[in-house]
Amino acid sequence: MGNQLDQPPRREVVTGVILAGGQARRMGGRDKGLVSFRGRPLVDWVIAGLRPQVAVLAINANRNQQAYAAFGYPVIPDQIEGFQGPLAGFASAMAAADTPWIVTVPCDGPFLAPDLVERLCAALVRAGAEIAVATDGQRMQPVYALLPVALAPSLHACLAAGERKVDLWYARHQVALTDFSDRPEGFANINSEADLALLGEGVLP
Repeated sequence: MGNQLDQPPRREVVTGVILAGGQARRMGGRDKGLVSFRGRPLVDWVIAGLRPQVAVLAINANRNQQAYAAFGYPVIPDQIEGFQGPLAGFASAMAAADTPWIVTVPCDGPFLAPDLVERLCAALVRAGAEIAVATDGQRMQPVYALLPVALAPSLHACLAAGERKVDLWYARHQVALTDFSDRPEGFANINSEADLALLGEGVLP
């Protein structure tokens, strides 16, 4: 149906949300956002990359909430119990946001593109879409997304139906894929101890 919001997406009307609400099974259950990477917690890298790009910032976390709050930003837990995945984080962030748009990024991607939000906003406007999602040129990066809070009812309906796959919710809406094939390193993420060692040794910038 296309984007019908009065306020087009731009930095001033976007809340940045760092998704740190998962169980991190491949990291042995360690809270990935708090894992040290090159001397700093991973979430600190993401904060530094995202904060200049948005009006306000928040962290979606279900564990170690005091540790996350120490970074100086609101901490939003999932409203749905049981570690239900990114869609639950999206929904909780939408409920807490004071802006008409949110942009989501994971807590384990330390090399965030400095123009991520700008390019997502431009792609959405250009396509007349409802949602903008990044692609690294090879595949969609579904949790690097620009989402209107106005889609909260659709998201809640999806969750109420038991759906937890981000791609299937996106399929209900018009999505603008945003090409970041010139910056694929912006989506390098740390899912395991092996990733931590590989990236920590400077294989990527």
